[in-house]
Amino acid sequence: MRDPVAETFLSFSVRRMQMSERDLNRCLDRLTEEQAWRRGAEHENSVGNLLLHLEGNLRQWVLHGIAGQPDVRVRDEEFSLAPTVTFAEARAHFHATLSECCVVIGELAPARLLEIIDPQPTGTWRSMPILEAIYQIVGHLQLHTGQVILLTKQMCGTDLDLSLPRKR
Repeated sequence: MRDPVAETFLSFSVRRMQMSERDLNRCLDRLTEEQAWRRGAEHENSVGNLLLHLEGNLRQWVLHGIAGQPDVRVRDEEFSLAPTVTFAEARAHFHATLSECCVVIGELAPARLLEIIDPQPTGTWRSMPILEAIYQIVGHLQLHTGQVILLTKQMCGTDLDLSLPRKR
């Protein structure tokens, strides 16, 4: 039996994640290796760190929490002050993980949306229905996409015209 509400939720979740990736790529394409790892201060995150963080979060919540893969996340490494990979590698890992997550969510049986999972066994977010986890995942991706947009605007000194260009 079809569930159009669940199907709409799942397909829009995937589209929203892809839209965030599109906006991220438009920012990342403008940054140099040095800019990608730049921080204003030690307590701030670089764009590169945000990519590592998003990749780790997606892997943990979707690939572990929903798809049942092993939880391999080491969250503290996502925020290292010294880059552990190149900017190109961080982008490639993020893209591959996001693509895999979009497949998992896109192919999810609507009947599983109320299944209880433990997406972050070492964190503060514990048992919840898959529907709530997906809502959290999409929101988290959008939040950090906004940070990358702001950092890119500041470093490049220009508007990015990611939606409708403003009149100037």
